[in-house]
Amino acid sequence: MDRKGLAMKVYKIVAINLGSTSTKIAYYENDRCVLKENLSHQSSDLKGFATVWEQYDYRMDAICGFLDAHGIRVEKLDAFVTRGGHTKPLSGGVYRVNELMLEQSRSERYGNHPTDLGLQIAWGFARYGPVPLTVDPPTTDEFEPLARYSGLAEMPRRSSFQVLNHRAVGKQFAKDQGKDYRALNLIVAHMGGGITVAAHKKGRLVDANNGIAGDGPFSTNRTGTLPVGALVDACYSGAFTYQQMMRKINGEGGLMAYLGDADAYRAEQEAAKGSQKHREALEAMCYQTSKEIAACAAVLCGEVDAIIITGGMAHSLMMMDWIRRRVEFIAPVALYPGEYEMQSLALSAYDALRGMERIKELV
Repeated sequence: MDRKGLAMKVYKIVAINLGSTSTKIAYYENDRCVLKENLSHQSSDLKGFATVWEQYDYRMDAICGFLDAHGIRVEKLDAFVTRGGHTKPLSGGVYRVNELMLEQSRSERYGNHPTDLGLQIAWGFARYGPVPLTVDPPTTDEFEPLARYSGLAEMPRRSSFQVLNHRAVGKQFAKDQGKDYRALNLIVAHMGGGITVAAHKKGRLVDANNGIAGDGPFSTNRTGTLPVGALVDACYSGAFTYQQMMRKINGEGGLMAYLGDADAYRAEQEAAKGSQKHREALEAMCYQTSKEIAACAAVLCGEVDAIIITGGMAHSLMMMDWIRRRVEFIAPVALYPGEYEMQSLALSAYDALRGMERIKELV
């Protein structure tokens, strides 16, 4: 109750995050997560769809089933927020899903992922009342001019990494420290299927490696940076097709290339049993991640308040110790294992509904 004895507004929010074989969904009331679930989708069901767009009714049915099962009425929701899709590059923040965003996402000019379908789903629910929102889309671009130089004018470096989780973890760290995220210089390393390291300069993500098919450390199944000359030679050797080379870069690289297995947890278990092969591959991955962290320290001119490591691999005490020993001379290291994407979606929507954060429009 407020000072006048009137019941305060309770904002009701549903957040979704579409993956290749799952739909993460959560229901929040204000900043409290009431319930959440990971809706798994059978491969046998999905193989009948030629494109992600054809999954619209299938995913909608799964989400509606969840809402119905828990008595959540769509017309009573204040916002329906989804992890973003691919549009032209834009600054980060909370965006209202509009027709231009849907058009650019569906064109696939800027990329394509199941999260693009999330925009369509949020728009579909909007007809019943909730505001359709998205937060820190994957094409968020806050790079400074020098970060775009690559060495060839026709191949500029571009912003392509896990922006949503990066900023969510940065904000959570600031909150835990009782500080303003926008007053801090942070280096955040996300260590999941891909490894991306970004320089957070007073709330803006001014530089980062492209962890999908670009540069940076190798990860569980991605190569990261490769020797350029050797890569060009391989591409023109005639031994590989375009598709095969792209698969090597994203899918067959990293730990998969060295160990024949992309599971970092299993690799750590083998290392603990005494396998030098597994230990060295894991340590090399951490070595490269440490180098990327140090590079971001240079971007921030050495003025770093903290180094934050997140993602699934942040659970590994062995790997975190390897990284900490190499980088804690730069700044204190904080571990935030897992991901904070669903929390970021819901809490950002909550702040936007309360007027604490501006709701932007793609124009």
